[in-house]
Amino acid sequence: MDATIKKQLEKTACKVRMGVIEGVFNAKSGHPGGSLSISDVLTYLYFAKLNVDPKNPKWADRDRFVLSKGHCAPALYAVLAERGFFDKSELKSLRHIGAMLQGHPDMKGTPGVDMSTGSLGQGISAAAGMALGGKLSSAAYKVYTILGDGEIEEGQVWEAAMFAAHNKLDNLVAIVDNNGLQIDGKITDVCSPMPITDKFEAFGWHVITMDAHDFDDIERSFDEAEKINGKPVAIVMSSVKGKGVSFMENQVGWHGTAPNAEQYAQAMDELNKRLESLED
Repeated sequence: MDATIKKQLEKTACKVRMGVIEGVFNAKSGHPGGSLSISDVLTYLYFAKLNVDPKNPKWADRDRFVLSKGHCAPALYAVLAERGFFDKSELKSLRHIGAMLQGHPDMKGTPGVDMSTGSLGQGISAAAGMALGGKLSSAAYKVYTILGDGEIEEGQVWEAAMFAAHNKLDNLVAIVDNNGLQIDGKITDVCSPMPITDKFEAFGWHVITMDAHDFDDIERSFDEAEKINGKPVAIVMSSVKGKGVSFMENQVGWHGTAPNAEQYAQAMDELNKRLESLED
């Protein structure tokens, strides 16, 4: 990847992480850990990959994105705001009564949200349906969805995986956020979905592994996905829950906990310093 583009993406991802912290702090609730782990890939999608238009969010030919792990809406909202779908001031009203940005994505109330999600497993099913619709109408758009590694313990995920492979949905890319932690602890202790790559391969998908925090590897992975014909693509990305905020990294307690004022200040200070280092 071009060094200038890479640095710009890193700066944008840092701003997205700041938006995540801003949102959950002002909401006094939410899910920062899994939102921070997907901030880099969301930044890449919305600033380097997806064919979307913030001025026309319902454009028929746009690429679609479905956040199957809908509880990580703070990251989606932060990247949509950064991309210009709505003003960043909206982030401070996250989860407030009557606000645009609710605890889970709402396609009827938030510009740029293509599918309302929250019940784990349903997002990938909706994404598969969108991809089939694209195939039947000979549309050029692609569909991307992000799942949690804890989410794939849901049986509905594998029904959707079987459906997508059966229908040869090569316009569908599912990204599994493999950060190793879910609300109750390590995924390997709760109900291990491992080996994730082998499972998707067995269901007829082309599988790519990726470092979730390396933009060179992210670009390589999506470039490979573009070349696959005749089957859906699963990108299993190795990530760090809470990435970018030192005291949140790899800590299961930050799955669904908002920072207090002191923690908010520390998190924003760390992210500001990171952003300043990228400006040099």
